[in-house]
Amino acid sequence: MNVWLIAAVVAALGLAWVNFRIVCGQQPGTDKMQAIAKAIQEGADAFLRLQYRKIAVIAVLILLVLAVVVSWQAAVAFVIGASMSATAGWIGMKTATLANVRVANKARETESLGETLKVAFLGGSVMGLAVGGFALLGLGVVVYVFGHLMGQMRPEMLTVHGNWLGIPGIRDIPFTMTVSGYALGCSIIAMFNRVGGGIYTKAADMGADLVGKMEAGIPEDDPRNPATIADNVGDNVGDVAGLGSDLLESYVGAMISALVLVSCQFFSRAQSASPMTAMQLEKLIAYPLLFGALGLLSCVVGITTMLVRKMSNRPHRELNGVTMLSAVLTIVFTGIAGRVFFSGEDMASMGFSVGWMSPWACAVLGILAGIVIGKIAEYYTSFDFRPTKAVAEASREGAALTITQGMACGMNSVIGPVLVLGTTIILAHTFGGLYGVAMAAIGMLSFVTVTVSVDTYGPIADNAGGISEMAQLNHHVREITDNLDAVGNTTAAIGKGFAIGSAALAALSLFASYIYAQAGDRAAAPDFSLILNMINTLTLSGAVVGAGLPYLFSGILIEAVAKAARRMVQEVREQFARNPGIMTGEVLPNYRQCVEISSAGALREMKIPALIAVLSPLVFGFIFGAEFVGGLLIGTTLSAIMLALYTANAGGAWDNGKKYIESGHFGGKGSEAHKAAVIGDTVGDPLKDTVGPSLDILIKIMSVVSLISVSIFAKYNIYDWLTSFMR
Repeated sequence: MNVWLIAAVVAALGLAWVNFRIVCGQQPGTDKMQAIAKAIQEGADAFLRLQYRKIAVIAVLILLVLAVVVSWQAAVAFVIGASMSATAGWIGMKTATLANVRVANKARETESLGETLKVAFLGGSVMGLAVGGFALLGLGVVVYVFGHLMGQMRPEMLTVHGNWLGIPGIRDIPFTMTVSGYALGCSIIAMFNRVGGGIYTKAADMGADLVGKMEAGIPEDDPRNPATIADNVGDNVGDVAGLGSDLLESYVGAMISALVLVSCQFFSRAQSASPMTAMQLEKLIAYPLLFGALGLLSCVVGITTMLVRKMSNRPHRELNGVTMLSAVLTIVFTGIAGRVFFSGEDMASMGFSVGWMSPWACAVLGILAGIVIGKIAEYYTSFDFRPTKAVAEASREGAALTITQGMACGMNSVIGPVLVLGTTIILAHTFGGLYGVAMAAIGMLSFVTVTVSVDTYGPIADNAGGISEMAQLNHHVREITDNLDAVGNTTAAIGKGFAIGSAALAALSLFASYIYAQAGDRAAAPDFSLILNMINTLTLSGAVVGAGLPYLFSGILIEAVAKAARRMVQEVREQFARNPGIMTGEVLPNYRQCVEISSAGALREMKIPALIAVLSPLVFGFIFGAEFVGGLLIGTTLSAIMLALYTANAGGAWDNGKKYIESGHFGGKGSEAHKAAVIGDTVGDPLKDTVGPSLDILIKIMSVVSLISVSIFAKYNIYDWLTSFMR
């Protein structure tokens, strides 16, 4: 397994370097194009540096708490996780800011959709390969160093140990705490990158649209718009660095859920009639890593085919082709590996109903579920289908009906993915128990490298369109980039569906581990079963509060975007008023001021949502105890899944409804329908690019924090202390 893991990491990061060099080798275009691209690069680089400094302060505090309260191993793993996620985000963002101008120039030189698509995809693939490579690299280091070299994976170590502070009754399983620390490190970076980047990009985007398009009547990305550079910078920090960290965190969270669950099950079954053997334990921990390694190698093969063959002028078919190829190769390779890996094992005693096929079958269920959820997202967000066309058509009657139709579209889109997830959970549990559910989450993200590559190509194409507009290139260039961008909006919605779906499956596995940990000594009893009593007043109250948390979280994010957007609107208006020469093209606007407004707004507003995610389980746990937090996790997970699906798909429908009109329907650009569609798109911007992507991270951060801290607040909380006086 170690050989396959090393081979996958080396292949992924090696191909990322090759693709990076190919992208850098493309011509960057005219002097004007390069000047615009440089401004975008400097803005994105400056923001990410400032953001990482802010994150470093909070990370140090979390590091100290983990070292003192949990273990120094968990603290080190937290640093490794944060470093892997931050590095992947940084590499992806840097590559995207180099690729955007080269994509625009390729369209200028060749006027070929296929050739332009290839450069955009190769730029995005660096982000995807970095996500898969660094995620597995960090997890492999944690498992090998702490699990094997330091013995935390040895059966005799997978028992509960006293907390080193010496607090009576506080016990945990060391390996689960260590890998959970790694997951928490990835989650913290993902939360700040998604929240900070989302606030940044949508404040700039909304400011540019509301004043530039609606008031001044100038095209999108017009060089006369002071907010246009900030808008293009935001695409990189939010939709590239944020996206990469988000899906890396989802990928790691799915794998960690399996490792933690197996460790908890080994301990819980130790005194039962059918305890888990040491060999079974080793294989059940190793298989998710092997699955991830083979999935990553499959993605390397898929991406390489895009590198060596000639592209057609059908970007949707090309991108779907590489995704399906990677998925099929993953299914085949992991099936063979599963047959060899579990050969000779007593699978029935492990709770697997279809023998050696059980873990693999559950992962395949996850892959199929991810594809179906992606297709549902595509149906509701692509203007090739009726729902988005209906949103565009409603724009002929004004902005109110545009918004109403988009809301309906988003709400209708929720039930399909939910039914798929529910069916997947039931079937996976039938085949492989809770471990099977965790494997379904791993399967859904097993080809995350291609998913991220396809997603990242979208903002690169969007940036290329902005550069072509600002550099006043031939209109054919913008037509090519707009075509690629429209497909990118749909692929982004599909990627969000994968992230949300896997978060739901991983959260269920982590929740099961939480119940094991919360049960304490009872978990080792022969008759122990996973039960959380929903009619218990504490559990039910926690579920009610938990269901409300995603709405509070989302409201704060939307308000943060609105505050920053208002400042952006005021700045753009003031520049137009102070300098009439801007509109005539005689004077360049002050782009830097708008970049600084977006940066300041994002850095100021991103702290509270992140603190809600980290502190909610701790505050409620130390007040009300473990049963309340159990309900809190149930309520938050269910509520966040629905809200994330709704916001992602409604926002995607509004965005592509606008693009459908811009392609010449219902009056085209400048028509009344277009103006209404721009308002709908503006309403959807913070929903699809700030709220939706952040909610799946909220679920997993709360689950991991709860798992790490439950051994303490299950024993020591204010509610138990007060009720002890009433007995």
